Amino acid sequence: MERRTFLGGLTAASFGVTRENSFTDPSQAQTRVSLARQDSFKTSQVEVSGNTIFVRRYGNGPAILMVHGFPRTSLMWRFLAPKLADNHTVICVDLRAYGRSGIAASAGDHFPYSKRAMAKELVEVMDKLCFPTFTLIGHDRGGRVSYRMALDYPKKVERLAVFDVIPILEAWSRSDARFTQTYWPWILLSQKEPLPEKYLLGAPEAVFHNPFGQGSFGPEILEEYVSTYRDQARVNGICEEYRAAATIDIEHDRADKEASKKIECPMLHLRAEDGPLDTFYAKDEGPLGIWRQWALGAQGQAMKGGHFFPEENLDDTAVLVKKFLSALRPASRKERKNIWWHGIA
Repeated sequence: MERRTFLGGLTAASFGVTRENSFTDPSQAQTRVSLARQDSFKTSQVEVSGNTIFVRRYGNGPAILMVHGFPRTSLMWRFLAPKLADNHTVICVDLRAYGRSGIAASAGDHFPYSKRAMAKELVEVMDKLCFPTFTLIGHDRGGRVSYRMALDYPKKVERLAVFDVIPILEAWSRSDARFTQTYWPWILLSQKEPLPEKYLLGAPEAVFHNPFGQGSFGPEILEEYVSTYRDQARVNGICEEYRAAATIDIEHDRADKEASKKIECPMLHLRAEDGPLDTFYAKDEGPLGIWRQWALGAQGQAMKGGHFFPEENLDDTAVLVKKFLSALRPASRKERKNIWWHGIA
């Protein structure tokens, strides 16, 4: 059986067993495996305008859309998604060009890989799956697709959670030597074709041997992640997204900021404790101070586990996300400012 077909059909239990040997705490691993065995997922390819998006679907109930970032795929949610699926339908997608999703043709202005285009595509996915509204959770690049979706489609997004990111405009406008040395994908992958593509294709596993890629998972999961970076067309799409982030995405953010456009739904921001976001922006009152310029009543906190705390610190992440999901949404826009967070703190 082809490896991708085999991995696509595995249950969450299988992924739990794969990862068990990599945990330093055997009891914690056993707990996660036991939880995973209670849940399975279904996979599908959703046809959208000019592309297909690969979906992993868990549970039943109101919808949650989960969007991964670089250099992961929807596999990054393989343990968190089942924990949220008791009373929700959890939809985990591969972004365009990643994993098993289609690879859209780009353009000179990089718009097809802008966060606006990618957000529109995922809204279409949810419409095709008959979820006109949903909670939205995004990590890293997926977090940026997610906040763009909340700005562009406010009636679609009921709640927004973004993990370890700030808006693109805010990141670039505060860039300095620390930024360029830390956020190497922003600098390298936004260079003109074919320089970054050649780097990624030349050493695909190197993407996972640094703070923006490393994690606790076994060789089979690593191989599934790395396979994206052995495909020239996928690598080009990933670099196009970074080129969009250095150009047209900034324009979209700036237009919204100048128009004082805000994210209106309840918003949760979680960041890595002692990570770059937790330490770089003290004069802005941290990342929450930045997010509050964009979102009414953004709340959140730092998390142990590094940039990939949704994988590395599953239990604490699940607790906070579940509280966020269960908190009563304030009835009016004015009331949203701070009330919801008091209900989950």
